Amino acid sequence: MPDGLGQLVVLADGGRGALGHPPRPLGSLRRIVVARHTHGLPPIRSAINLVSCGRMAEPATQREASAGDASGPPTAPVPPATGPTGPGAAPEPRAPDAALVTRESARYRHPESARPPPLRIRSWRAYWVTFVVIFSYLFLRLRARFHSDAWVEHALRATHLRNARRIERAICELQGLFIKVGQLISIMTNFLPEEFRRELEGLQDAVPPRPYADIEARIREELQRSPAELFARFDQRPIASASIGQVHLARLLDGTEVAVKVQYPDIEEVVRRDLATLRRIFWIIGWFVPYQGLGDLYREIRAIIMDELDYHAEAHNAERIAANFVGRSDVGFPHVVHELSTARVLVTHFEAGCKITDRLGVKQLGLDRGELARQVVEIYCQQIFTDGVYHADPHPGNLLVRPGLDGQPPTIVFLDFGAVAEIPGNVRQGIVELLQGALTRDTRRIVGAMKQMGFVARGADEQMFEQVIEYFHEKFQENISLDSLNLKDIKFDPQRGLESVADLRRMDISLRELSVNFHIPKEIIVLERTLLLLMGLCTELDPTLNPMTVIRPYLERFVLGDEGDWSQLLVETSKDLVMSVTALPAEIRKFMRLAHAGELQLRFKNLEAPVHLMYRLGHQFIFAIVGIAGAAIAIVLEGRGDDPRADWGWWTARIAGALLVWSWWTSRALLRKR
Repeated sequence: MPDGLGQLVVLADGGRGALGHPPRPLGSLRRIVVARHTHGLPPIRSAINLVSCGRMAEPATQREASAGDASGPPTAPVPPATGPTGPGAAPEPRAPDAALVTRESARYRHPESARPPPLRIRSWRAYWVTFVVIFSYLFLRLRARFHSDAWVEHALRATHLRNARRIERAICELQGLFIKVGQLISIMTNFLPEEFRRELEGLQDAVPPRPYADIEARIREELQRSPAELFARFDQRPIASASIGQVHLARLLDGTEVAVKVQYPDIEEVVRRDLATLRRIFWIIGWFVPYQGLGDLYREIRAIIMDELDYHAEAHNAERIAANFVGRSDVGFPHVVHELSTARVLVTHFEAGCKITDRLGVKQLGLDRGELARQVVEIYCQQIFTDGVYHADPHPGNLLVRPGLDGQPPTIVFLDFGAVAEIPGNVRQGIVELLQGALTRDTRRIVGAMKQMGFVARGADEQMFEQVIEYFHEKFQENISLDSLNLKDIKFDPQRGLESVADLRRMDISLRELSVNFHIPKEIIVLERTLLLLMGLCTELDPTLNPMTVIRPYLERFVLGDEGDWSQLLVETSKDLVMSVTALPAEIRKFMRLAHAGELQLRFKNLEAPVHLMYRLGHQFIFAIVGIAGAAIAIVLEGRGDDPRADWGWWTARIAGALLVWSWWTSRALLRKR
């Protein structure tokens, strides 16, 4: 996730947000800059990117003006560093210049309103926002009965945007685990409207830092010693703070500069309460939204968050990916200091470099942005197609670049391994089958591959599934030419999306049927999100890049094996074609024989639901008649005097009424299928 922890960047990013958003207002970026020499090169300004909730970076000129604005709140004094002093102490690093110190002081302008509310009211605030959002859609649904389709579409988009901003504000106010949950939902869900995804993807972990005493207490608890005993120098002011912890710069006793990532002492209790609140919110949403994957979504989010609480897993992820690039000088990873790392404290070597999307910094280093884009694509091709495990958050703040040594290619450094994904064996084999089916235009093979990967829900309509696959396969072949594909040509056209929906409706396929029959596996959702981030990053580096020139060699080895032999694929394709042509006359003869014998069976789609609905309506009619008759008999008997048989009539009416309500309630599912 874009965690804010250890995201080392340099200089300004020209006001562009991580996901291409326009510049945000002043004061939305806080950063500390550290001067550092690397291999005799000029000083490279490295920094920690601290982006506020839902806000991106502004232009450098505005940022510096904001940092030096005398009208802002007073800057807190810098606390002393912890560590030994005197002749035997390690030398202090070169102090940054005055302008950079001013920018450093601007880092901690946290308004009081940014602090999270007390734990006792956080849950109720979350529930209130949930009900407000739900009832806004219910009210819109009521109003839609009296307006045109065009008005409803416009009002729905406005409601999406209003609720997305409402949720973003609530998340930034509640902070804690809700920021992380908002990020995960935007990544893992494929059913959210675009307005929600766009707002939630902008969430960044940037919360007010905890007091140093909390961090020192956690380090003592985990390592049984104080920071002054463990490090030659330990900065008490954090360079980044996030939902579960914060990062401090330090220096080991041997002089190595490191980044120390420490979890908050009470984070376990915060996570427990917030997850319980989230589970109840999903339960509430499930009452109003007919989506069957909310339980699975909650379990996935819970598993990811619990994994991120274990820094051993993050250290293992970093070393696992680094092991796949041993011997390559063009890829760098932070080295983990295991003797000082635990499940709640992670110590890694400090990595210097320039943010990969920093135009000015890359230009000053004499690097070619187009070559950097090709290099990033090639690195991810190895991770995805060859290794099967990849860094799942290619956010610009997580990738640094520095010049190579002795004429070698530049080194791209990966940071923040809290989000690392693996492609399981069944998915890898399914992707191979999918690509082979796409190359041979074999729809059944594509469907089989998607079943193998888990795209087809249990009890899905296979005929409808094949129709949808064939439709989108033809659309892909018509609209995309891979040989001449440039990143600048890849754009989302909402009009084409509406045309696809209209085409599916003409095929008698509703969006509800698609959601019921299709299930997108978590591995594919994470991979899709990673590729989208990667595409956005490379588009910013070089919009004219044709990624297929880099991907094709890896793709051929992935589909055809290490030998890259196309002949076997051609033989299999020819074999399937011959068998299809040979079997066609036999299929025609079978059809004619069944038709002549009167044994031909026709299946009408969605016919069962109306039949069952009519059956339920018949039951409801009978219950209503019995109830009315029972009540009428009871009234007549009571009119004749105190007749005990009147009670039987009233009980009959009550039971019939209860059965009528039950039948009506259970019939709602049949109404949805129509």
